Amino acid sequence: MGPGGVGKTRLAIRAADSLGRGFADGPWLVELADLYDPALVTNAVVAALDLRDQTAAEPIEVLAAYLQDKQLLLVIDNCEHLLEAAAQLVARIVRTSPNVRVLTTSREPLQISGEYVVPVPPLELPEATTAGPLAQLRQNEAVMLFTERAAAASGTFELTEANQAAVVQLCRRLDGLPLAIELAAVRTRALTVEEIVTRLTDRFALLTGGRREALPRHQTLQATIDWSHDLLPPDEQTLFRRLCIFGGSFTAEDAASVCAFDERFAAAVPDTLASLMDKSLILREDFRQRAGYRLHETMREYASLKLREENEADLVEERCLEHWRIRCLGSADQARYGLREWLAWVDLEIDNIRAVLQRCVARGDLARGLDIAASLEYFWITRGTTESVRWLDQLLAAGDASPGTEVRACFVRGRLSLLRAEPADARRWLARAVTTARGAGLLSELAQSLSLAAMAENASGDPAAARRLIDEAAAVTRELDDYPATIELLQAQAVHAVFTGATQEAKDLSTEGVRLSQAAGDVNYLEAFRRNLASVAMLAGDLATAKVQSVVALRLARDLDNRVAQYYGLSVLGWHAANSRQSRLGARLLGAAAAMGVGAGADISGPFEPFLHQARESAISALGKPKFEAEFVAGKGMSRETALRLALGESAHVAVDGPDDIESGPLAKREVEVARLIAQGMSNKEIGARLFISEPTVATHIRNIMNKLGCNSRAQIAGWVASGSR
Repeated sequence: MGPGGVGKTRLAIRAADSLGRGFADGPWLVELADLYDPALVTNAVVAALDLRDQTAAEPIEVLAAYLQDKQLLLVIDNCEHLLEAAAQLVARIVRTSPNVRVLTTSREPLQISGEYVVPVPPLELPEATTAGPLAQLRQNEAVMLFTERAAAASGTFELTEANQAAVVQLCRRLDGLPLAIELAAVRTRALTVEEIVTRLTDRFALLTGGRREALPRHQTLQATIDWSHDLLPPDEQTLFRRLCIFGGSFTAEDAASVCAFDERFAAAVPDTLASLMDKSLILREDFRQRAGYRLHETMREYASLKLREENEADLVEERCLEHWRIRCLGSADQARYGLREWLAWVDLEIDNIRAVLQRCVARGDLARGLDIAASLEYFWITRGTTESVRWLDQLLAAGDASPGTEVRACFVRGRLSLLRAEPADARRWLARAVTTARGAGLLSELAQSLSLAAMAENASGDPAAARRLIDEAAAVTRELDDYPATIELLQAQAVHAVFTGATQEAKDLSTEGVRLSQAAGDVNYLEAFRRNLASVAMLAGDLATAKVQSVVALRLARDLDNRVAQYYGLSVLGWHAANSRQSRLGARLLGAAAAMGVGAGADISGPFEPFLHQARESAISALGKPKFEAEFVAGKGMSRETALRLALGESAHVAVDGPDDIESGPLAKREVEVARLIAQGMSNKEIGARLFISEPTVATHIRNIMNKLGCNSRAQIAGWVASGSR
């Protein structure tokens, strides 16, 4: 623990790096500095551990299930502003996860049982005398930080016998505070170390009346930041103080929209940000190839004080709210038709969006908050199911929301209830969406709500009610030339066909859904319809088709980082392998699927549960219980990416490559290899890359395989491999 600016984060990371080697599952860092809602502390830990809030399971349940058999070090940084929530969570983790250790950083203790408090000192100070060797002085922590940052800032700075006395004096005057030292170091671009010392001495004298020994550390840091701030040109001071409004990382576009009140200022924002970054007043933090920035926690606190001093807090807060409302509402098309890029954008901006939603709830601005929350459907269903329920349930109390926003919000709330296996709750929200859409004449929204309501009726066990809603949705949709209404209807019809046992109809509807969603660039529904086709094939016992469709669906689920869909794909491919005489692969994929399910709080039930039970029994029968358990546990221990690569045939793992017994039969050895890769859903190009042969050579092998087996399609080759025929 320690005050801001003493380097507790730096020390925590160093400790995690050193101590983490002693934990089988490694060290994990959770950063709370940009989080302001106590209710989301558990969500932050879940996200940091690469788990997912995507089902009915509460984040704390997902976390507890995941950690119960893990041996890891959890580092939770910057707990001070969320102390009670952090303390409750850490106490539960320590109580229920015997092999997990938690290291927290905070400005005060958590005050829970078993806590060991270690005060964090500033950096080691150099001795006041400079009589020692220069090489020895260079090893001092405070001097080392100053010289590194000064060299980075000026490009020419180095510690010499001529300036060592001034460097020592400066580090000692700054009490070894890392942030203060960094701020002073960047000024070597324009000033000598001696000049910096003189100016800071003058600043301290103003604070203490000349009694330097009376200056506590927080005033040392305040004086250093004041000095750096006062040296900024007016435009940089203005932008710096307004940046505190952002709850997390932000882009140059965000800063220009929220913080610049005229076109001249907006045009200069990128250069101004670069200058503030050079002076260590803001940090560069890129995310998935997007340039982002953020404020150090201490800088945000300082900038907030300056913003209030200038009486700009209310104005900037209002601009921030409108910026995110307009951006979120305007991104609806991108969310559907450019989903990968849109999700990456929301992943970067979600801390800001959460901060805005929190302000909307706090001040009763529910209608505008609902505009934002309702527009984030695809993020909520893949990233934050239980979180979004909390936001929407608060915001749907708005009495002045537009009909379009109310319908969308109720529609999203209904879909979330279905994902949480709460069909009765879904029916209630979707009935409200239908009523509002009908009253406002919003025909596309009406058709979509009727279709989703039909899915809720099927989930509730009332197929007759589902059929009536589907017929009504179809009647409305026929009058429209509207893709969203059409695709939602197709999905409802396909699901209804599965529930009523009309597998051929489900297959035909899903095939049409694949065609339309692929043409539209709607990756979310493309994955869903591919998954439908895999399910239908699974029910029909069509191993080859189930494999091919699951591979395609799993690739899409990986692109979207949809963990529930990944869990389903791993499960089906584990079932396929276990029934294709690849029992070791099946056992390993079933283990990986189990781990994925724990991490997402997901479980397969209903008509597919017996298939997975049968696959498990089949693999046990082929391998024996001990060998199956060994492979299953190995699968559970794989990283998520390794498991996906194995399932998709992208892994070179030889231990699980082939059927349980392998004879080439009518095919040559190379032809068998090509046939297996076809069964894994690979293209000619991918097969060539895997086997280091050209695409024309692959094509020749495929023609030979077809001739020898009497096949005329890749699906038939996959079926031959799946059946183990020779």
